[in-house]
Amino acid sequence: MPWALVPAVWVAVMGVLTWQLSEGADVLPALAVTPAVAGAAGARRRWVFGSGLLALGVLGAELADDAFDGFGPVLGAAATVVAVIAAAMWTARRRSLLCDELDRTREIAVAAQQVLLRPLPRRAGGWTVAGEYVSASRGAHVGGDFYEVLATPFGVRALIGDARGHGLPAIGMVAALLGSFREAAYQEPELSGVLRRLDGSLRRHLRERTRGEHPAAGGVPPQDPVAEEFATLQLVELADDGAYRIVNCGHPQPYLLDAAPGPLPIGEPLPPLGLFDPARTAAPAATGHVPPGDGLLLCTDGMQDARDAEGAFFPLADALADALAAALAAAADAGPGAPLSGRAVAADLRAAVLRHADDRPADDVALLVLVRDGVRSAARPRTAALSGVPRR
Repeated sequence: MPWALVPAVWVAVMGVLTWQLSEGADVLPALAVTPAVAGAAGARRRWVFGSGLLALGVLGAELADDAFDGFGPVLGAAATVVAVIAAAMWTARRRSLLCDELDRTREIAVAAQQVLLRPLPRRAGGWTVAGEYVSASRGAHVGGDFYEVLATPFGVRALIGDARGHGLPAIGMVAALLGSFREAAYQEPELSGVLRRLDGSLRRHLRERTRGEHPAAGGVPPQDPVAEEFATLQLVELADDGAYRIVNCGHPQPYLLDAAPGPLPIGEPLPPLGLFDPARTAAPAATGHVPPGDGLLLCTDGMQDARDAEGAFFPLADALADALAAALAAAADAGPGAPLSGRAVAADLRAAVLRHADDRPADDVALLVLVRDGVRSAARPRTAALSGVPRR
């Protein structure tokens, strides 16, 4: 029922009761709340005023009824209606102002979130890029998960990660890591150097946050964060010829999008960033090759950990196989040599995880799909190697 009909229905019901009951005057005071009903239904001031006039019209009909015994109740109800009209119109105006202010605040928040987690490029080097993000916080566009893809002098570099915690502290950590990556990815020739820069930014951010939250006596800030903080992340470097290098810090394995999609064997991951010193710990990179037309899926643990109403985890491998099969069928229908649509794969995976979690995932979900240019051929074995030797 449209909200504009709510006060009209209310007045109609009260009018019928007034005329039908033997002591109809007993329900007359209920007409006084008609403007308040209109306001509660979200009506603007003109509708609130109109609903009040409608109630007064019913009361006027009672005054004109010669059979009605006594004008006192009707006049009292009319006075109450006038008072409620004034109060409801003031409330409607306040609500309108607050709604406008809320809309402006939302616009600012969305703009700020887009600056933090800005839209991904459609292409980077010889790769097409697609991403999806689902925040566990209703109405938010950014949470503790993050990603970025950049075309740098050293190849396409991608970052995906998950900052510990939720809310503003996690978003502050995300901002520090993304800002550092967007600089280091262009300046550091090796992924190990990018990793050290990210670690330095994380520790500096935590020290500054701790200084603000727990100022030390005498103005001397504490040297270490009060609480243990960390972020899982994955650094990926892609060449136009399909070669990749991956450094994994406690993050879920990537998936290779080939004839039999599955987790990419990249060896034992490093601990999450913040729990080790990259300057003193070797950062081995998994290396391998993505054939033409194939791709990689990078995702956060919010996808694999999504549960349905019965507590079952999201079947990522099966959902990925279904999404990939649908995308390949669409490419085949488009004609020979049509590329695999990473955007279709990403969108199908997002829809699948939301269906599984009944649109209420318990954790943020982020995913990247990176597809190499070229025409797909027959299935090839999936290979990956570990190498701690810097590439020159």
